Amino acid sequence: MTRTPCQLYLISPLDVDGDFPDRLTAALDAGPVAAFQFRVKGVEQHEAVRLAEPLQAICAARDVAFIVNDDVALAKRLDADGVHLGQGDGDPREARRELGANAQIGVTCHASRHMAMEAGEAGADYVAFGAFYPTTTKMVEHQAEPEILEWWQGMFELPCVAIGGITTDNARVLVDAGADFLAVSGAVWAHADGPAAAVQAFSALLKDQPAG
Repeated sequence: MTRTPCQLYLISPLDVDGDFPDRLTAALDAGPVAAFQFRVKGVEQHEAVRLAEPLQAICAARDVAFIVNDDVALAKRLDADGVHLGQGDGDPREARRELGANAQIGVTCHASRHMAMEAGEAGADYVAFGAFYPTTTKMVEHQAEPEILEWWQGMFELPCVAIGGITTDNARVLVDAGADFLAVSGAVWAHADGPAAAVQAFSALLKDQPAG
């Protein structure tokens, strides 16, 4: 079976107001991006909708999946392409009932093979492992090793996402280990030369993948 090449999965910074729509546009126009995750915290739903709608439109115009972090109700209200659930954010089966058969449902599995298998059995469309490296985006409580990606690829067909402190300098080992997607936030939005330059750099890295 031929494995699909690893793709880029962008996660928003917590602040997506101001000029962020322009920065997202620049990033998505700079190279291939499979998905964008809308991740804001401590914002009531009406405000979240206001922030999300222009970003969702930018993604839709470029055929980039728009995924909502943690909030099934918000994903449903936006008619988003899917939702990403942390371990405390609800059951994939319930999310599927709410969002429908075509929704993309991802589940954070940290460094746990058991959690990943449970997520797959519950109908998740992908599992996310990490953090693989130190990150300033969120508190790291679980350290994952590349071997978990190799194990998953050897056992299951469900796609896996690598997350946590990923940069162009450290991503190659994760791609080689079997990550289907690299979930990246800070390395793109905090890049010294801007998000477009960061996406271009990741695109060059991901273009250099062996077939198979």
